[in-house]
Amino acid sequence: MIKNSVLRENIKNNKYNPELARLYRPDDIEKQKERYIRVSNEFDEIYGAGCDVAVFSAPGRTEVCGNHTDHNKGRVLAASVNLDAIAVASFNNDNTVRIKSEGYKMDVIDLSELEPKKEETGKSVSLVRGVCAEFVRRGYKLKGFNAATASDVLSGSGVSSSAAFEVLVGTMISNLFNDGCVSPVEIAQIAQRAENEFFGKPCGLMDQMACSVGGFVEIDFKNPDKPVIEKVDFDFANCGHSLCIVNTGGSHSDLTDDYAAVRSEMEKVAQCLGASVLRETDKDSFIKNIPEIRKACGDRAVLRAMHFYADNERVLDESTALKAGDFERFKSLVIESGRSSYMYNQNVFTCSDPVNQPVSLGLALCEKILKGKGAWRVHGGGFAGTIQAFVPDECLGEFKDVMKTVFGEKSCYVLSIRPVGGVEVV
Repeated sequence: MIKNSVLRENIKNNKYNPELARLYRPDDIEKQKERYIRVSNEFDEIYGAGCDVAVFSAPGRTEVCGNHTDHNKGRVLAASVNLDAIAVASFNNDNTVRIKSEGYKMDVIDLSELEPKKEETGKSVSLVRGVCAEFVRRGYKLKGFNAATASDVLSGSGVSSSAAFEVLVGTMISNLFNDGCVSPVEIAQIAQRAENEFFGKPCGLMDQMACSVGGFVEIDFKNPDKPVIEKVDFDFANCGHSLCIVNTGGSHSDLTDDYAAVRSEMEKVAQCLGASVLRETDKDSFIKNIPEIRKACGDRAVLRAMHFYADNERVLDESTALKAGDFERFKSLVIESGRSSYMYNQNVFTCSDPVNQPVSLGLALCEKILKGKGAWRVHGGGFAGTIQAFVPDECLGEFKDVMKTVFGEKSCYVLSIRPVGGVEVV
């Protein structure tokens, strides 16, 4: 821990530039220093000057393959990105957790009250309470602390702002009270439980795992309690392409029922085959029983199961292509995965509002610009929000111009892959 005033001086004097260089692109270091100083000043304004503090960061994530497979114990390929949530935090002595996020009201948790509260469903305070509750349930130490946070992980954009926030809270608790001994995998599991049981969103584990672990990761959730995680060694910075996330507009905030339907329909198909999730079923048996499954579950559920089986295998193919340095093969598989999400998983727009299809439009524009050159697909949970594109550097200018013209000046983000997940920066 360090005095908050000294923290600011050290940032100004470039002392932490090596730490920041691990997390951000070189061109962003100065902007990030200003951001950290701003949050440090806000901490003093909220909680008073003179505190010893620590600084934390947790990244957003980009899903590369395995769209809506994790909640049925499938495989995913994901990567952490340089958009993150940061916090300046310090101890207090009143058994209360206070977290003031920039632009939002303060979340306050009494650590003697760690049961889910119905009135908090869907609110950030439920995530804080849920993470705290799960740390305590697992036997870890936890006392009161204060934090000021800021996030550039776009809310409702498919880069997992909620997972980044959950992992940030978990990383703070691990380092402030437990000597940093809680593994990234366990922090992700804690975060998922908070989102499922306190926030009320039936998400899988992929978002939290990618944010917590960091880098390119292939994750196999066959046993969710002990997911198999493999770092994928690929030098994306030198492949001649940029990773672009395009925010086409719309928010994920009102789409919980759409997300829940994907999972429940896949699980209904699995139940017809005598299992609880699709990963525990046999694809050949599924094909043979499609007539009966249609009657029991409907056509959309059958299509979503077809997507699961294909994308679950495609994760292995994409990882193999990256390990072999075959980026052309990788791009073709990204396009296949995106088409499967669009046609079979059907999570590009919501049936409750078919007139508005910004993601569909974004994908059409991507195909026009990048066909035969790059790759594109729906990003994250889908139904609204963002698309992902791997854009050849020579096409980047045109791509950005078109996306900004259609979706707004701040719609297109050129990202880097961050090598670490949730971390104590200082």
